[in-house]
Amino acid sequence: MSAAAEDERVMRECLREAAAAEQAGEVPVGAVVVLDGQIIGRGRNASIGTHDPTAHAEIVALRAAGAAVHNYRLGDAELFVSVEPCVMCVGAILQARLRRVVFGCPDPKGGALGGLLDLAQQPGFNHRFAIRGGVCASEARAILQRFFRQRRADGGRS
Repeated sequence: MSAAAEDERVMRECLREAAAAEQAGEVPVGAVVVLDGQIIGRGRNASIGTHDPTAHAEIVALRAAGAAVHNYRLGDAELFVSVEPCVMCVGAILQARLRRVVFGCPDPKGGALGGLLDLAQQPGFNHRFAIRGGVCASEARAILQRFFRQRRADGGRS
């Protein structure tokens, strides 16, 4: 299987997590952490239900991955997420020392890997990671658009 096909296969796992988040009334974002071709952590947004502003899909997946390998450093791992990570999540990515981040759709209003700003290009950080955006972007965007369209139709309630 080509690297691009493998990225798409893993991103479909993120999209399943995003759909589960949507079913739970959360903003539909899903993430998985992969190490040596195996998923070692899964996450979906849970901020609304847990009343926790840090419960983004990426953070939930990184916590699960760290627990799986008994280490907060995940230097050989890759994070896949359905939407471009925010500033908080890029901070966690830097702390985890991930090798690569793959995301679905960009987030021009809050993305921190090129959408609103690009923290990966800041010269002061001592860790660099590869980035690939746009994997299954139209599907990821459609899930978000459907969620927010429904939320507006419900008067802002999820």
